[in-house]
Amino acid sequence: MKNTFYIILSLLALTSCQKEIDLDLTDQSGNIVIEGNVTDQPGPYIVRITKSVGFSKPNQYPAVTGAQVILSDNTGQTETLQYVGEGKYQTIAFAGVSGRTYTLKVQAEGKQYMAQSTMPETVYFQGLAQDSFTFGNKKSYTVLPIFTDPVELGNRYLFNFTINNLPKKTFDVFSDNVNNGLPNQRPLLLPNDDNKGADHETVVGDTIHVEMQCIDHNIFTYYSALTQISNGNGGNVTPANPPSNISNGALGYFSAHTSSKLHLIIQ
Repeated sequence: MKNTFYIILSLLALTSCQKEIDLDLTDQSGNIVIEGNVTDQPGPYIVRITKSVGFSKPNQYPAVTGAQVILSDNTGQTETLQYVGEGKYQTIAFAGVSGRTYTLKVQAEGKQYMAQSTMPETVYFQGLAQDSFTFGNKKSYTVLPIFTDPVELGNRYLFNFTINNLPKKTFDVFSDNVNNGLPNQRPLLLPNDDNKGADHETVVGDTIHVEMQCIDHNIFTYYSALTQISNGNGGNVTPANPPSNISNGALGYFSAHTSSKLHLIIQ
């Protein structure tokens, strides 16, 4: 059922609960960038290590080779990752489990970097619901992730979505500061040709692929800042400096999170 007023209120509520974050927008070219993920799904897990480039340079990040990359958790599990090319270091037998705290240690180019992330418990991703609204003469589509937030305050969520087989990934972050303990009411706004930077207008027949991640507070802060930098247009690491959870001045992030994926075809 179409409900323009409800959707606009939901989007305003989402915007209003975001915390303003001070960002360092100076040129960060040449800094090491570490992007690491451990999930509750079977591995292998990837840690990618590159060098950042300036704002005006193409998004071709030089790979960092010859690094020592070690993953461990608070149960004694540990593994040294193997280099597989293009700056990527990969696990072989490491397992991600909700509730555990994971530590990443990287020795690269004479410096040591470390990060920790605790994987939250899984929140069940029940489904996706389509809606739409018309503003002026433009019809826009939304997708509502269906899940119920746990009663405990402090849950954080990252939603990635792609359209059809297009490579561009868009992300949004939710917190339970609003709507704690209740069914989710915040939709994902799909791109149309009025969206700044949109390279595809959502139309009937498009397949929307959505991943729901339960993330920890540090990763929520990182992606909230990245949303401010990119105006919600997606992407991962930028030459600006979101507040990383990795030590010693590295850019990027290390995230231990749950992962659930669903898709919906626009009708």
